[in-house]
Amino acid sequence: MKWHAIFEKNVLILAAGILITVSIGGIVEIVPLHTIESTIEEVEGVRPYSPLELAGRRIYMREGCYNCHSQMVRPFRDEVERYGHYSLAAESMYDHPFQWGSKRTGPDLARVGGKYSNAWHVAHMIDPQSLVPGSVMPQYPFLAENALNIGDIAAHLEANVVVGVPYTEEMIAAAEADLFAQADPLGDHNGLLERYPGATVGDIDGNPEVLTEMDALVAYLQILGQMVDFSQYTTEDLRQ
Repeated sequence: MKWHAIFEKNVLILAAGILITVSIGGIVEIVPLHTIESTIEEVEGVRPYSPLELAGRRIYMREGCYNCHSQMVRPFRDEVERYGHYSLAAESMYDHPFQWGSKRTGPDLARVGGKYSNAWHVAHMIDPQSLVPGSVMPQYPFLAENALNIGDIAAHLEANVVVGVPYTEEMIAAAEADLFAQADPLGDHNGLLERYPGATVGDIDGNPEVLTEMDALVAYLQILGQMVDFSQYTTEDLRQ
């Protein structure tokens, strides 16, 4: 009898063999994670989301945008030519959960920030078909009508601190003020931009009188892919 027949004809021995194999594989994958400080090399420019961007990200997930859009440019020539530089792990280091995805009913959004104006995003969310004929994207006009729920924004930042996002006490204390300032043409943008460089500021949704869910979602979309200045890196730098 060949040795493998022992496993094939005895359920208990086969189960034990599977358990041992899976255990070894699990140990090989898990142990290294506890022997190094981080599995992601930090990249200059990557920062935590501003309170308004974080609120917009929550709306993005609430509306199920990830069901049709990925946020990960794979390192293939056709993807890089269409969407821009391939995604770096560090760009998602403060995403809980990350939005990489694999479904692309709509285009990948990892590099959508800065590609279109705020006004374009607002019009697109209200009536996608008016800008992209044949689009199957649902319409979201209510986002421009719904006032943004801001009551728990400081707690939201604190919850992210628990999972490793480096919000400071100053950021948490200023969270509500920063939330309003980012979408206010007359807001304290200097203080905001010191804490969150590169954030989109000013009248985002065309209605400066009310802070809306549209303000938040567009602020989030406009920061995607904008934190890292890829012109400062060569391909070899990013591979190291």
